[in-house]
Amino acid sequence: MEDPMLERITINPQVMVGKPVIRGTRLTVEYILNLLAHGATIDEILQEYDGLEPEDIQACLLFAVQSLESITFMPLAMELA
Repeated sequence: MEDPMLERITINPQVMVGKPVIRGTRLTVEYILNLLAHGATIDEILQEYDGLEPEDIQACLLFAVQSLESITFMPLAMELA
């Protein structure tokens, strides 16, 4: 985690059971990504949560990308051509 953007994400076993959260909040990276995945826009999320900045949401996305970089996935089903 060398990118300074990732300093916005913290992990503390005493906060949200150790899930990664946006610094100074109890908003988990997982929660923000779930909102985005279900169609919420960045503007909608920012309006709903005072003090949240666009960079916080970008940090969630970057955290997810870097977390997945070292994981190998097996396909759930083979696609037939």
